[in-house]
Amino acid sequence: MRKILFSAAAVACAATAFVAFAAQTSGAAAPSWAMNTTVIEACSCPMFCQCYFNTAPAGHAAGGHEGHGGGGTKHFCKANNAYRINKGHYGATNLDGAKFWIATDLGDDFSDGEMEWAVLYFDKKLTPEQRAGGSAMVPHLFPVKWKSLTTAEGNIDKWEYTNDSAVALLDGGKTGEVRLKRFQGMSNEPVVLKNVRYWGAPRNDGFVLMPNEVEAYRVGPNAFEYKGTNGFMLTLDIASKDIAPAAVKKTD
Repeated sequence: MRKILFSAAAVACAATAFVAFAAQTSGAAAPSWAMNTTVIEACSCPMFCQCYFNTAPAGHAAGGHEGHGGGGTKHFCKANNAYRINKGHYGATNLDGAKFWIATDLGDDFSDGEMEWAVLYFDKKLTPEQRAGGSAMVPHLFPVKWKSLTTAEGNIDKWEYTNDSAVALLDGGKTGEVRLKRFQGMSNEPVVLKNVRYWGAPRNDGFVLMPNEVEAYRVGPNAFEYKGTNGFMLTLDIASKDIAPAAVKKTD
């Protein structure tokens, strides 16, 4: 399950993998940072994504009939996560409104803290300093190892939501698309799942359940598209002060 992955060792591995992403001055102390961020997210699992409670994603049978188990099924969680920073900073750099996108497949078993692949897309509008800010958060938000981890850039040209729906487009939908529709509860108020951890974020305001109408990643050998599967919105909060300082090795 995702909650077992947040060990100090996993954070260290992830930070090493992401070191090339952060534009930090050699020998200088890392700037303080803080981000309140909302995500429009969807994945290939049925509602609600079992990856938050298990060590393996849902099973997917041949022909596209998804389920939570059964023989002859393949397990994966293929997701699009579109993030917008509501309020944040990286040192003196303002991150308000900055957007980034993660397309990923968690693989068939992540009990060892290793995921299959991910591509981190920076919005083309971001400055190098803002990209460094996003890079500082990502290894702590996702304290895991990746078999393949790359970066790219694109136009996150639509990111919007109402009480009833949410839409995020990467390159106008040519690269990525997420469309969510509110799950109807007993009233017209949002259905919210509380007290469940979102990856490495120490705080969130709950998962607003919104099944997807479509979630697609449309480029490269790992392209995929699903309709009617898991989706939600969530606002999380994470800051450098939440991260335990790395142990300092003593020298003679």
